[in-house]
Amino acid sequence: MTPKAAKLSAMLKIGSYNIQKSIGVDARRRPERTLRVIRELECDILALQEADRRFGPRASTLDREIILAETDYQAVPFATSVKSLGWHGNAILVRKAYEILDYRRIELPTLEPRGAVAADLNIAGEKIRVAAMHLSLIGHFRKKQITSLMHQLHEHLDYLPTVLIGDLNEWRGTAGSIRLFEERYAVTTPGRSYPSLMPVGSLDRIITSPEFTVEKAGVHKSKTARIASDHLPVWARLSLEPAGHLPG
Repeated sequence: MTPKAAKLSAMLKIGSYNIQKSIGVDARRRPERTLRVIRELECDILALQEADRRFGPRASTLDREIILAETDYQAVPFATSVKSLGWHGNAILVRKAYEILDYRRIELPTLEPRGAVAADLNIAGEKIRVAAMHLSLIGHFRKKQITSLMHQLHEHLDYLPTVLIGDLNEWRGTAGSIRLFEERYAVTTPGRSYPSLMPVGSLDRIITSPEFTVEKAGVHKSKTARIASDHLPVWARLSLEPAGHLPG
């Protein structure tokens, strides 16, 4: 492994967190508590689900300027409204030192408002793609959404090492929707993350293309995280093969 790749291997921590619009299990909306959990995670890249309200101007529960001022993160600019942080509630926070090369909103088929987002990043000289999603509660639509997402990522874009992260709303690791990812990716289930007070479901997953190796993965179970949302955050530490190993 080249020194550049080794540097990336040592620093890349990916996470996913359904923040439930900053409403905790105590039924109180406390954005500052959500930010505290985000800081605890110390991820380099963090996908958020339910970052924005679903109706009206879809205002975010987390202020973009506060994130910039009080954390080491910038939000990838998916929002179509000045009050939103993401798109269909999906947001991606990345370290300020990382260069955002490109980004896109991805429409997904469903009966309810759903979507995914993707960003191309330059990290320590290595280009990677990160896609974040929050999939349907209905199995039939989850499969349609995954099929559409895979098509859009692989048929219309230049290839990059890719990480997919988010709340899949899939309880079974052997489900057909999971197998759709496994045609191209390795699916990592960091652990039980829902509901946060007594987790029994592994709804939140991290999915990686072959260039990545998952060195370690887990669920963040701090005292604050247990009450800040109905989901616990999940994370994984990744290493990356040098760019010369990419498909031609």
